[in-house]
Amino acid sequence: MTFDGRGWTVATFATAMLWLGLLLGVSFLATPAKFLAPSLALPVALDVGRHTFAIFNKVEWCLAILLLLILLTGPSSWLSRIAAIGAAMLLLVETLWLLPLLDQRVSLIMSGQPLSVSNTHSVYIALDVIKLMMLALVAAITPSRITSASRATWRHSADSAD
Repeated sequence: MTFDGRGWTVATFATAMLWLGLLLGVSFLATPAKFLAPSLALPVALDVGRHTFAIFNKVEWCLAILLLLILLTGPSSWLSRIAAIGAAMLLLVETLWLLPLLDQRVSLIMSGQPLSVSNTHSVYIALDVIKLMMLALVAAITPSRITSASRATWRHSADSAD
């Protein structure tokens, strides 16, 4: 398969869905499930979470860069580009601001320090929800572009055969 308009569109859809699926699996399934295990002490669960999100953050950056490269170098809608840039900007906020704050809180909890109430975790969850919606938007827009590209390719093939 050549990397024509359809190839770019399929790559966009696959990358957005992979990132969306990993985000759902890590942030909204595995992480909450970990805290339901009665045999897992809170400091251990928090430490596992800290390491999980450090690794996942690197994976998200790979997917964000790939998605942006695909969208900015191939044919794509302006709405897909804006949504992907928005998701990457949220990832930047999480990377530079929220993850360091959350890591610091985990360290304090693990060392037995008393903590004041913080909404940092709620902000992180809210940004992940918004990021999820932005990725869903990219993925939802893409199939219509795949269909359009397929129809154009089919018409071109049919015209060439005549």
